[in-house]
Amino acid sequence: MREDIEHTRDDMARYPSLAGRAVLVSGGATGIGASFVEQFARQGARVAFLDIDDVGAQALLASLQDVAHAPVYLHTDATDVAALQASIAQARTQIGPIGVLVNNAANDVRHDFSQTTPEDFERSIAVNLRHQYFATQAVVEDMRGLGGGSVICLGSTSWMIKNAGYPMYTMAKSAVHGLVNGLARELGRDRIRINALVPGWVITEKQRRLWLDAEGQAQIERAQCLPGYLQSEDLARMALFLGADDSRMCTGQQFIVDGGWV
Repeated sequence: MREDIEHTRDDMARYPSLAGRAVLVSGGATGIGASFVEQFARQGARVAFLDIDDVGAQALLASLQDVAHAPVYLHTDATDVAALQASIAQARTQIGPIGVLVNNAANDVRHDFSQTTPEDFERSIAVNLRHQYFATQAVVEDMRGLGGGSVICLGSTSWMIKNAGYPMYTMAKSAVHGLVNGLARELGRDRIRINALVPGWVITEKQRRLWLDAEGQAQIERAQCLPGYLQSEDLARMALFLGADDSRMCTGQQFIVDGGWV
């Protein structure tokens, strides 16, 4: 399959409203999350990111020494709500009141429905859904004080196209849409936007290593309307729009970035 055409940074949009804005990204050390961190930082935002992958985080920080505001990394297990809340409070002291929250942390580990235990279920909900709820709760007062803000919740097309092999993950990701719709009106009164950013099959290094084979390549060619692999940067570019003032009247929506698969 033909790889996507490379674009230079100068080819892409600049969002003046993001300069100096405090942005918090969960699961930001590698993959899609790392692209969120990089792209917001290159817009001049003050970025903090949470993860448990210290090695990945340090590699990302080393690659971003040329940005205006060096991102802040906080080692955090997003499934531990108390630790999550404490890290958000710490991020606030280092980058200021949070104006953009990107709820990205997730784990799409494959699992056997017939072998699922209650403990497995609780772990999956914790990593794929629960932290999105409580991280949003933790930044709302910041956004009210700022006169508005943007919450970006990562969904997935996996449940829409009825993928098999990870039912707990698809269930949690479908619930993200309920969370967005359930909070849009309540938060909107304070000019806080909340939207779902919904990826298709993004070919990260992890996806290449674990799941992208000849059959998967053929499936992409058959199902996507656009040729080429969906990249992390494609998601990050949409996140920039949703975080910037350009999307000031967008809330309670799902923004699908999947090459036209769904």
